[in-house]
Amino acid sequence: MLTSRLSLTLGVFCSSSVVLGGLVQKPHLVLPPGSQQNRDAVVDIFTTSYEAYRTYAYGHDNLLPISRKFSDVRNGWGASIVDAMSTMHIMGLNDFFSEAVQFASNIDFNKSRTADTVSVFETTIRYLGGLLSAYELSGQQFPALLSKAKEVADKMAFAWVAGNDIPYGHLNFSTNTPSHSQSNIAEAGTLTMEWATLTKYTRNDTYRELSERSARRIASQKSSHHHASSGLPAQGIDPATGTPSGGYVTWGGGSDSYFEYLIKYARLNDAADPMFVDAWRAAVDSSIHTLLKTSKIGDLVYLADYDASKSIRHVGSHLACFHGGNWLFGGRLLDNDTIVDIGLQLVDACWNTYASTETGIGPETFAYTSSESDGFYTGGAPPTAKQLAFNAEHGFYITAGSYILRPEVLESNFYAWRVTGDRKYIDRAASAVKSFNRFLSVNNTFAGLYDVNSSSSLKIDDTESFWFAEVLKYLYLTFDDPSHVSLDEYVFNTEAHPFKLSPPKRIYGSHSSSPTKPLS
Repeated sequence: MLTSRLSLTLGVFCSSSVVLGGLVQKPHLVLPPGSQQNRDAVVDIFTTSYEAYRTYAYGHDNLLPISRKFSDVRNGWGASIVDAMSTMHIMGLNDFFSEAVQFASNIDFNKSRTADTVSVFETTIRYLGGLLSAYELSGQQFPALLSKAKEVADKMAFAWVAGNDIPYGHLNFSTNTPSHSQSNIAEAGTLTMEWATLTKYTRNDTYRELSERSARRIASQKSSHHHASSGLPAQGIDPATGTPSGGYVTWGGGSDSYFEYLIKYARLNDAADPMFVDAWRAAVDSSIHTLLKTSKIGDLVYLADYDASKSIRHVGSHLACFHGGNWLFGGRLLDNDTIVDIGLQLVDACWNTYASTETGIGPETFAYTSSESDGFYTGGAPPTAKQLAFNAEHGFYITAGSYILRPEVLESNFYAWRVTGDRKYIDRAASAVKSFNRFLSVNNTFAGLYDVNSSSSLKIDDTESFWFAEVLKYLYLTFDDPSHVSLDEYVFNTEAHPFKLSPPKRIYGSHSSSPTKPLS
């Protein structure tokens, strides 16, 4: 089944540059009946969740929905508020948005409000991305949002030490010193969209230059650790040397959004080096030839992992399930039907993890038996009799059954709807809304599950900010007018904050700002 697809890809990855002019969305999309009711149901979930956050956790990072308390896991700057702002604006929740702008305009990013260090990656995608997207969506009428974006980026710039290409992953904001530890390509390679957008509005090119330098260094890696070195860098990276660490290759956590941003950044910034498009195409090409596997049961198409011992691991994750949507996005931009076709099959396999459980919600991690000669090695314990029985029925088996309010399956489902116009994706999103209302509701808000395959599962006492930023935004937009936040007018960062397509100019004068000092 895969052989015919492989032959179609030969010769399509050789161009050194490309204009990303293709339309992503299917023209003249029309929503089916009932979409408005589903859209309104999503707004109800958002407002219910956010009112609970306002009551028990306002100003803090996360709501604890069961104990009705709060936690500060993103340095105490109010992550849920900043992360929710773009969703509020898109949903037309103007009172919430005005309140959030007022709060965000007064955050003090000069030091963490918690004892832990600051993650450059998490702070970039949630705070920097959230502030800049809200600034854009609201017509640039709140300059304090841009000012705060600059403030937090100037602190994060200390992560680049002594001219290193790769930033350290964590910083002490009180002393402006990084934690000298290993990083990964997701942390170091998921900065370009936000930092280049900051350059666009501040006209200081150092922000863009720092983030591009890191992504370009990763893309240029020629690791000897794995035979898929063409386009698939290892997950680990050493910021001190800029060299790969270990040989693990995955589209899952630790690598995921590096691959995601290669094509998205090229789309957002038409002036970007063609290297970004070429690196994404090389990653997809290598993945098709090395990682693409079909399940022995059900002919489901997955992207496997590849470990340092040069073994294929037949594992998948909720986190990795962004890949279907990403391949649809890039495949449409490149007018490559092969990539689009595989992307749709990846979307179907990830949706199957939802459709196969008692709750209709997918698990954190899973594994499968492959129809290829390389079997079902996962790098972990062999499947139990119960897991094998589940696999025989569903084409995969659950290895970690929790659901922590992740967005990726519904994200890819959203892309599939906007790309194809096939109503089945609307129906899938509608079934997710029903599952959320039935199984996640608690204390007049919503919480995750410890076991998605148990209709009586205990709930998890935590609401991550991406519930507001991603899950509910992608669901809402699935049921909303397709011309609203069109995929041909906006590019979403990995936290689902949309950035308007309006390429920044590349030359803004002096590059004199030092990467190891706050940028003026």
